[in-house]
Amino acid sequence: MPYKHRQPGTNRETMYKIIGGDQREYGPVDADELRRWIAEGRLSGQSLVQVEGSGAWRALSTYPEFAEALGAQAGATPAAGAPAPPLNAAAWSAEILARRPEVQMGSCLARSWDLLRDNFGLLLGATFLVWLVETFCQFHWLTGVVYLVLHGVFYGGLSLVFLNRLRGQPATAGEAFAGFGLGFAQLLLAGFISGLLSQLACCCLIVPGIYLFVAWLFSVPLVADKRLEFWSAMELSRRVVTRVWFEIFALFLVAFLPALLAHLFLQVKVGQAMLPALQGVFGPGAPANLRGLLEVITQAQHLVKISPALALAVRLVFLLNLPFALGALLSAYENLFGPRAAPTA
Repeated sequence: MPYKHRQPGTNRETMYKIIGGDQREYGPVDADELRRWIAEGRLSGQSLVQVEGSGAWRALSTYPEFAEALGAQAGATPAAGAPAPPLNAAAWSAEILARRPEVQMGSCLARSWDLLRDNFGLLLGATFLVWLVETFCQFHWLTGVVYLVLHGVFYGGLSLVFLNRLRGQPATAGEAFAGFGLGFAQLLLAGFISGLLSQLACCCLIVPGIYLFVAWLFSVPLVADKRLEFWSAMELSRRVVTRVWFEIFALFLVAFLPALLAHLFLQVKVGQAMLPALQGVFGPGAPANLRGLLEVITQAQHLVKISPALALAVRLVFLLNLPFALGALLSAYENLFGPRAAPTA
């Protein structure tokens, strides 16, 4: 039976206040009432709670008196239609920015390996569903544009699957499409706007484009996990990641190394196949005649026949690499944006 938590030096039972999903303050209520709200799914470990009179807002998971109730919640599947975890976006963002960001690449990679080992079927299955949609969409330019716009919606749902398992909560492969049911517009905007702006920056100057791509890596997970508005998520991701930018960039390169090498191999093979024809037409002393141009066109048509097989091989490498890479990046996300235990005196 849960014990009655009392304020030190008094016989008065501790009372608590919470920030609701509507960003309004509720309470004070006693610990038993909070436990009931936890059991009903109205509060989670990330909900902001204040001991009455303390003035400090902290994540509910940092209060040991509620560890048992949160543990029971983690082992139960939330009821359909349960409200999203309450979150005061401004207060929570301020708390995150006040922290000292910590990312250890070795720890993130090891945690991802353990996660994948223990949940291989689930994580590969969820990743395969999103990968299959993405691969199918690339067969036509119109469906490719549609997927480009919806990119954030798919990866928002996939991120939730990984985050739930990282937190010891239940998940199913079908939840990879959860982005269509929660925060659809904000996920769409977060994925599309961050991708578009980083690509435009890369076209103008490569370095700013790479910086923004890395800085906005956690925009979509922040929208999916914390229900932030897309621009607030992009700005919070940028401000936090900037302080550990090189660590996140290195983690991204190592986590996605197999996929990056496969993509580089494809580009080299295509370049090697096209180089002789291009040199024959545009090289020094080579006349740009009709015959040479026809040779280039013929070579290009040949590439069209062989490149799908190479491209599919690269896509398969990406599929096998993605669960591990996502696990590593979302482990870093948990380090940066997840709750932390209060320091001991």
